[in-house]
Amino acid sequence: MNLAAFVVAGPVSGHHGGWRFPTADRNLLSLDYYRNVGRILEDGRFDLIFFADILAIPNRYEGKLDSQLRYGALGSLRLDPLLVVAAMAASTKYLGLASTISTSYFHPFAVARAMATLDHLSGGRAAWNIVTSFQQAEAANFGLEDQLSRDERYDRADEFLDVACKLWDSWRDGALVLDAETPQFADPELVRPIDHHGKWFDVRGPLNVSRSPQGRPVFIQAGASDRGRDFAARWAEVIFVTHASVDSAKEFYRDMKARAAKVGRDPDQMKILPGMVPIVAETKAMAEDKRKLIDELADPQAGLSTLAYHLDIDLSQFPQDRVLPTLDVPGVQGHYKEVAEMTQRRGLTLSQTGKQYGVGPLREFFGTGADVADKLEEWFRAGACDGFMLQTPYVPGGLEDFVRLVIPELQNRELFRREYEGTTLRDHLGLVRPPA
Repeated sequence: MNLAAFVVAGPVSGHHGGWRFPTADRNLLSLDYYRNVGRILEDGRFDLIFFADILAIPNRYEGKLDSQLRYGALGSLRLDPLLVVAAMAASTKYLGLASTISTSYFHPFAVARAMATLDHLSGGRAAWNIVTSFQQAEAANFGLEDQLSRDERYDRADEFLDVACKLWDSWRDGALVLDAETPQFADPELVRPIDHHGKWFDVRGPLNVSRSPQGRPVFIQAGASDRGRDFAARWAEVIFVTHASVDSAKEFYRDMKARAAKVGRDPDQMKILPGMVPIVAETKAMAEDKRKLIDELADPQAGLSTLAYHLDIDLSQFPQDRVLPTLDVPGVQGHYKEVAEMTQRRGLTLSQTGKQYGVGPLREFFGTGADVADKLEEWFRAGACDGFMLQTPYVPGGLEDFVRLVIPELQNRELFRREYEGTTLRDHLGLVRPPA
């Protein structure tokens, strides 16, 4: 199986109480914090670290910033993830480095140049988590009165990816010669403008960075709406998704592999990694004590504030002692489906839903190292995933516990590597290098 770690350059990675946990490292603005995280994951032979991002402090809940800032919720603080992974490239050797960049507010040339640079400097370990920003607060930070509609966001994203790929391919392999005697620095015959003229972008090209070790970064995507699934089927090489049950995970897995095949892609070149928040300890009793303590630290308002951001709906307008109503959400439909399934199955009130959302998805990954490995193996062998996106409840201890207690169990079952067998992220994931 493939294993990635979902980390935020801020207070919340998998649990809204995690930053308050007694042993959590709260030096979020320190380079040493991220170097340490990278070292732990590389010691565990993880495929990649994945940094999520948003471009505003959410104000969707009650129309205020208070609940995000007061409780250290998901968007209360975010360092620029591209700068973080660039810094981590110098202190890691094998770990894949994934940064979130929005297609809604950036330009293809700048993104293509930055990601090609990261791929070169890291020796072929760059990945791009492609998002289409959906918050009014984000639009306001870029001088816009309104955000794009869902279809427009994906239309722009499709053209954005098309332009970026043309730019990465504007240098053919071997174009950079570096022959000091001839002299020939680069072969002009192997570098060409792209002359792209579309609805959203006009880009002449070529890129001013040569073709990188992976050809282009690995593409990560998390769209779960019908349009989002079509976009992922066309572009995504890693899909990050959250599920409330193994049954919904299996349905999603079958659907996405079928969509990939329908558009002419090899389904094996798409890795689907559900997010999960493991709580692991030497004994079940110790794990239970840890869960009780950390769950007490997550305020329901923090979870509701983040859910309101994800759904793009102010949840404070609904009765807190009743179930989440049926909604047509303008935000992330995948999160709504996950929460709706959970609330309907368990009959949770909106306040209880906020608490549950704050403590993270998939609570069944719990117990000893063997217990958690059992559950991972069950999902993996059931055809629900190609691996997992680890969202540890607190950092760095949650990562250390997983590497110390769960990884050896997976290795002993021959479900996970003991050593890296290649140097690039595509090597780790079993993905082909795109031809120029």
